[in-house]
Amino acid sequence: IGGVSCDRDITEFVKIVDLLNKTKLNLEVLEQEVSKLGESRFSFDHIIGNNFEFKEIVNFCKKISKSNINVLITGESGTGKEVFARAIHIDSGRKGRFIPINCSAIPEDLMESELFGYEGGAFTGALKKGKIGKFELAHEGTLFLDEIGDMPVHMRPKILRVLEDGEICRIGSENSMKVDVRVIAATNKDLKQMVYEGKFRKDLYYRLNSILIKLPPLRERRDDIPELVNKFIEYFCTTYRTNIPEIPKEIMNILVNYDWEGN
Repeated sequence: IGGVSCDRDITEFVKIVDLLNKTKLNLEVLEQEVSKLGESRFSFDHIIGNNFEFKEIVNFCKKISKSNINVLITGESGTGKEVFARAIHIDSGRKGRFIPINCSAIPEDLMESELFGYEGGAFTGALKKGKIGKFELAHEGTLFLDEIGDMPVHMRPKILRVLEDGEICRIGSENSMKVDVRVIAATNKDLKQMVYEGKFRKDLYYRLNSILIKLPPLRERRDDIPELVNKFIEYFCTTYRTNIPEIPKEIMNILVNYDWEGN
């Protein structure tokens, strides 16, 4: 008749748990700050250019960034379509992530699973736990469809449906889910001409073309070339820890008058 008492002093344990919680909170705050620092590199403030028409485009993009309207950005390769798409996303204040996907770089048979994801065991070779698609990853954020003109033909009606009702369905699933995604598309092709030739869906074109932004090639904003040259030289000299040289006037004239194919 009696009892056994098994006691344990948990003072140290409580201290460790408290320290762990504080560390976790500090880590979350730090991750948010690092994320903001990373995003700030792609803000409108870091887009270089004093050309009048170019500045008008930047100001227009700032005005439309807060809306949820779909945007189509056109321009030659190298004109900064993704740079503008990221800046619009950052300025929009949307809580979600910026998810880019290059429509010309993904094989046709993988495009649907990349965009919409799939359930486990949906097809041969599928991961057992399934996969989240780009639309889900971009929930409450922005999905950037680069080179939309190269989107596989069989995918275009499915993209159109998402733009119309905001619902997606994973491959192998019978249930659809709502997503809050702003779509920014980009192309270096003439989509309007492709529509006329029957190579691109007319209804999808006008869904994407709610707002059209045309970025000029570098040869049409030559007055920005000296500033760009000096900025890049400053960046590379800082990176490689060398003195920043002054560009001779005759060399700068050559650079300004160069055609800059590929921008």
